[in-house]
Amino acid sequence: MNFSLVPLAEKDIPFFKEEMQLAFQKGFEDVFGKTEQPVLPEKDIDSSLNAKGSAAYAAVIDGERAGGAVVAIDTEKGHNHLDLLYVKREVQGKGVGIKIWNELERLYPETRVWETCTPYFDRRNIHFYINKCGFHAVEFINEKHPDKDTPEEFIGDGGEGMFVFRKEMR
Repeated sequence: MNFSLVPLAEKDIPFFKEEMQLAFQKGFEDVFGKTEQPVLPEKDIDSSLNAKGSAAYAAVIDGERAGGAVVAIDTEKGHNHLDLLYVKREVQGKGVGIKIWNELERLYPETRVWETCTPYFDRRNIHFYINKCGFHAVEFINEKHPDKDTPEEFIGDGGEGMFVFRKEMR
């Protein structure tokens, strides 16, 4: 398998968004069943793509897009955020996610702390971040412990929430 993580080209943004939305949709529907509502609205992807310090990457295997990531890099503080990471539905479970993560760590060796979050229900993501990537759960955002940057649909009346993960780099 010939893997690379390349900066996202402007022309690839529509495909990137669509593939990411499909991957996030699958994660939700695997737990809750089919829904017509988009789990990851395009405005949320745009917000990450346009954030200060953002960088977007496409994961490419043997010349084909297989996933991608959006990070927000703070070069002054070395406290970086993994905003979004996805693996295309067709190649999930084949080690692509960890390849993406390892390459991001390699690209940003000055990072002191990485942070990310994932919905409470996504056990697969929780396993990935803690057991594969070495993150630690440090906070649970929910209706009793809200966060101004967390979309309301994740902390609303249904008691949903988001786990916040942190990885201290050595």
